Amino acid sequence: MARSKTSKAWMHEHVTDVYVQRAKAQGYRSRAAFKLLEIDARDRLLRPGQTVIDLGAAPGGWSQVAAAKVGRGGRVIAVDLLPMDPVAGVTFLQQDFTTDEGLAAVEAALGGAQADVVLSDMAPNISGISVADQARSIHLCELAVDFAVNHLRPEGVLLMKAFQGAGFPELLAGLRRRFRSVASRKPDASRGRSSEMYLLARGPRQSA
Repeated sequence: MARSKTSKAWMHEHVTDVYVQRAKAQGYRSRAAFKLLEIDARDRLLRPGQTVIDLGAAPGGWSQVAAAKVGRGGRVIAVDLLPMDPVAGVTFLQQDFTTDEGLAAVEAALGGAQADVVLSDMAPNISGISVADQARSIHLCELAVDFAVNHLRPEGVLLMKAFQGAGFPELLAGLRRRFRSVASRKPDASRGRSSEMYLLARGPRQSA
């Protein structure tokens, strides 16, 4: 089957993308690694010895960054519905985080400990129906927020991807109620036309 003009344009943009080229050159599995690297350089999220949860981890770009930052004394627990090749220093769970079983698997891996950082680059499978896709994206964010509030240390940090659109203002308002500080980030590696935004929340309010 011949490729459509749209898919050809996407492929051309992808292979010529400076961050795709840098990811290949530096051994990262995805260009998304540079989003986390940029945010971490500014906000200093990741430090040696931390416990990090990476939600929606495949193909592993964020897990690679996190494992390098926390070092051998830290822990990275990654979860995704899709398979992911092993990353040194990372415990990978192939689970559907949106299910009770998936949540229980992450909690079991934590072993009763609290996390220092929760990362979420989760996004739904795109159906092409924008209203439905946005609603599913917001739902994934809400699950990440709930998990972070329940499993982060009092000084812990949540960094998650969200898409601006219907439900985003309400998501942001809820995040501000449940964390002591909230900021937004749009890293250079995020494509300019994308509606994605990274929300950075510190200090979960455990009683919220």
